[in-house]
Amino acid sequence: PAGKARLTLLDPVGLGESYAGFMHLADVDEAPILRRVYSESRHIDEQLLDITDHMQNVIQTYLRNDYETIEEYNQHAGQIAEPYHFLVIADFPVNISEQSSKRLMSIIRSGTRCGVYTILLRDLRRPLPPGIHESDLHAELTTIRHDQDQWLLRSDKIGPTPIEMTLEPTEATANSILKRVRDASEATHRVEVPFRMIAPPEDELWSASTRDEIRVSLGQSGANRQQYLRLGRGTAQHALVAGKTGSGKSTLMHVLITNLAMWFSPNEIEFYLIDFKKGVEFQIYDQYQLPHAEVIAIESDREFGLSVLQKIDVELKRRGELFRKLGVQDLAGYRDACDDPLPRVLLMIDEFQELFIEDDMITQEATLLMDRLVRQGRAFGMHALLGSQTLDGVYSLARSTMGQMGVRIALQCSEVDSYLILSEDNPHARLLTRPGDAIYNDAGGKLEGNSPFQVVWLNEEDRRASMDAIARKAEATNLQREPFVFRGHVAAELESCHGLMSDLESPCEDAEEPCIWLGDAVAIKPNTCFTLPSVAGANLLILGQNEKAASSLLEASILGLAAQATPHEAPSFIILDGLSQSKGRLAQLAEALPHQTMCPSDHELESTFDALHATLGERLANPRQKHHPLHVVIAGMHGWRGLRRKEDDYSFSAEQGPPKPDAILASVLKEGPSVNIHVLTWMDTINNLTRFLDRTTQREYGNRVLFQMSQMDSSQIIDSTAASRLGENRAVLHREELGSIEKFRPWDKPDMDWLLEQAAKLSR
Repeated sequence: PAGKARLTLLDPVGLGESYAGFMHLADVDEAPILRRVYSESRHIDEQLLDITDHMQNVIQTYLRNDYETIEEYNQHAGQIAEPYHFLVIADFPVNISEQSSKRLMSIIRSGTRCGVYTILLRDLRRPLPPGIHESDLHAELTTIRHDQDQWLLRSDKIGPTPIEMTLEPTEATANSILKRVRDASEATHRVEVPFRMIAPPEDELWSASTRDEIRVSLGQSGANRQQYLRLGRGTAQHALVAGKTGSGKSTLMHVLITNLAMWFSPNEIEFYLIDFKKGVEFQIYDQYQLPHAEVIAIESDREFGLSVLQKIDVELKRRGELFRKLGVQDLAGYRDACDDPLPRVLLMIDEFQELFIEDDMITQEATLLMDRLVRQGRAFGMHALLGSQTLDGVYSLARSTMGQMGVRIALQCSEVDSYLILSEDNPHARLLTRPGDAIYNDAGGKLEGNSPFQVVWLNEEDRRASMDAIARKAEATNLQREPFVFRGHVAAELESCHGLMSDLESPCEDAEEPCIWLGDAVAIKPNTCFTLPSVAGANLLILGQNEKAASSLLEASILGLAAQATPHEAPSFIILDGLSQSKGRLAQLAEALPHQTMCPSDHELESTFDALHATLGERLANPRQKHHPLHVVIAGMHGWRGLRRKEDDYSFSAEQGPPKPDAILASVLKEGPSVNIHVLTWMDTINNLTRFLDRTTQREYGNRVLFQMSQMDSSQIIDSTAASRLGENRAVLHREELGSIEKFRPWDKPDMDWLLEQAAKLSR
């Protein structure tokens, strides 16, 4: 059948010319019938080794004593039927070494049972290599020999029989046939064993227990067996999964999560799911609020991955205390001694090497925590499954830690990765040919632990149907949970900020230290925020060229500050709107608030700052009096030329005129916070910031939010290159008083109608 043939062609003299036409069969990306024609001795050795390895696998894994031949096995195997292999050697025995000759005789003797057939085109002028005798060839092979201008067929069963060769097809005919075979075979490279083969029926959902171990099927091994992942017994506590792009690693992850969630209840197992890929593999579990999931990270950051390890480490220590109090050694003992359900924990990280990709504090702490989980998690029912496209690289998990992971699952990968994921003497993963074709090894990667299997295929329809069934079961048993979800692929949603929504629902009196909510933290913690106390430096600088994000932060800040202050006769906000993309949004929001606001134009700048200067003077004259909050919001300072400092003003005249807006702003930044006047500023570049404010004045911004920028600019502003490593939907908060740098996801631009609706709540 199409796709059930593999050719290994060896042409040591012709360098491939003898089989040039067959190279049409190699012109496919997935599972070609033929890869290339080999001629050098070392390549011939490698190919014969691969074939003997394949035969060992067929005999020991598939045939055993259950099936006599590969044909009998294939009749029962269905989609995972093994292809037939044809070994063709031209100019035999050229370039056949002594080692290769032994392998060749092994292939000739045992190959037919395994579906491996050998065709030798022998050069009678050359002697046979050591280890091969004429009697061996005649005993094992049917011979066609040219003798006295005719071809004779010789075998043990019949005597010499003249035969007439068919005519060689024309090149056009041969090419047409080969291309049709190639195209038909390419369409068969995918094997799709249905997920329902391993999934429980709906009436058996959550019927299994993890008291002694996690045991769940992943796919089909052989014609009538299933391959199970088993964690929790002996040395099989943690697992490594490796496979190149397109090998089926993501499908394996989804099969594992979905099947575990169908067989076991949330009281039996809980997941921590982290995806470091630039994709949304785990998004469906967020959509369905998978009750087993404690944490779901979509397109995660290293900082969030570290916070998950920290949370798991806290749970590890908590379980240690519980077990010590009860005097038990493992999870089974705990469940026997206590009725309180304690689920097993499974940490799953896809592309885990991203966590260790830099030589920094995150890598150091993550390495320590991962090693502790791998070494101590066994006793407390806590397991890790780590997936990667490759384990080769400078920075990765420590070898001592990987050595503790007893279960290895290898999909299609390079020979180097096969040695890394399995062991130094186990290259068998390089022989895997199709997506989902895998090796399960629970012997630490040793050769004797290899168990080939085919991962079942879980399509989108079946996955959603499974999630629906799990959701119904959770609702029926009242085991619904809301996981902590990190959505790294999108901006944060202001509507989900619990602190802000709480303030909006029940506005308070003037807060002594009002809080500004900036976005979602890149960690398992509440939203990122800071306060504005009445101390020097309590101002905010937003720096970077992301106007949309800056506008969103300022809108959220105004709304949040308004919810934490009672309206007053005097202005609560002075808003200078220099935004170009969303002109007028700040004014609309200000108008909807019950607080007094001023939104001056360019022509009103001087008079507005004169009034601000007077207010500052009055408050400084009465420093002990409680002053209502006044916030000066400068959205796009670079657009307000009147605030630019006068660098050429070297006048020594005794007659000093009234201060200009730039000088007033400098005074407000320095002295305003002590009398409850705070400045919130967005500036696009560091060059413009230097043009508007001198270095001394810049230091009055004790809170700084930075978007992505160059290493030099980042170092100049916060003495760290953290802002140079930011991507889309990311920012950092630097707090001068704490010396801290926190990465976060800033708010997406909120809907204007929603903003006005929240402002109306404050009016009521």
